Amino acid sequence: MRMSIPSFDELLSQLREPLTKRDTNMRDAIPPEEMLVITLRYLASGCSLKDLHYNFRVGRSTAGEIVRKVCQTIWETMKEQCLPTPTDEAWVGIAAGFWGRANFPNGLGAVDGKHVRIVKPLHSGSLYQNYKHFFSIGLLAVADANYNFVDVGSYGKDTDSTLFRNSTLWNKLESGTLHIPRPAPLPGSDVAVPYAFVGDEAVGLSTHLRPYSGTHLTVKKRVFNYRLSRARQYVECSFSILTNKWRIFHRPLEVNVDIVKCCCILHHYVRARDGFNFDDTLTVMGLDEYANDDIAVNRHSNRFCDALSDYFTSDAGQVPWQLGSI
Repeated sequence: MRMSIPSFDELLSQLREPLTKRDTNMRDAIPPEEMLVITLRYLASGCSLKDLHYNFRVGRSTAGEIVRKVCQTIWETMKEQCLPTPTDEAWVGIAAGFWGRANFPNGLGAVDGKHVRIVKPLHSGSLYQNYKHFFSIGLLAVADANYNFVDVGSYGKDTDSTLFRNSTLWNKLESGTLHIPRPAPLPGSDVAVPYAFVGDEAVGLSTHLRPYSGTHLTVKKRVFNYRLSRARQYVECSFSILTNKWRIFHRPLEVNVDIVKCCCILHHYVRARDGFNFDDTLTVMGLDEYANDDIAVNRHSNRFCDALSDYFTSDAGQVPWQLGSI
């Protein structure tokens, strides 16, 4: 089930009421325990609905309906508990964890998109076909120091930048309702820089904090590229943890987008209660744009990158191994 017995029992207690159905004169209803086991087995093993049909002695269509119902119920019941919108204090805590793990200051999380392969929906044409010529739905993820994910959506043919601009996260950023803290000094320094999300160029965040291009770079610029690349691995590792724990992502999905959102919820739920056994080799990707009075940040300025480059080679901001890794 990819979780401990106490975690399963706690999850069942939260889902029992919405999953309970009445018995009829024709047949007894499938109990919530069995519905949850069927769904977790499907998500954890990556088996087919036909396998569920033989293993649990339920019809193939019945197994599909059970998986859809349970995944939808998990999302609706637990999304506020597992994926809450961070408060001002939570953002500061996320940035502190980000600095402690990725050695990247004032980072709010790494942003990236992932194409989740699906079986071609009926009568969909090329609507879900992406640029790699397979059918998919887009998963936009923001990974913080605890590998949390937010937002699922958009069609498979969209690029990462379109996924981001169609997300609720982008809308909240644009409307100023994410409660992002004011710029703060870098650790051990008096230079104030804005808090920011990080992502690669494909995500379509502001262009001022992308890696320096070219082959003959100064030491400062190479150190900056290394720290940015090291940080960028955070969200990639988060995707790897998600897909390797829930093996359903190893093959095309047969059900709708609710299964993706459900796995994101279970990802948080299991890690919060059972922890994880994974070598901490994570890092972060490029930063988002927030103008402030301390360092001008705009689409035509590299002052933010330059300030971080100076900081990463200073006594306060350097890490012992960075020069040996460039």
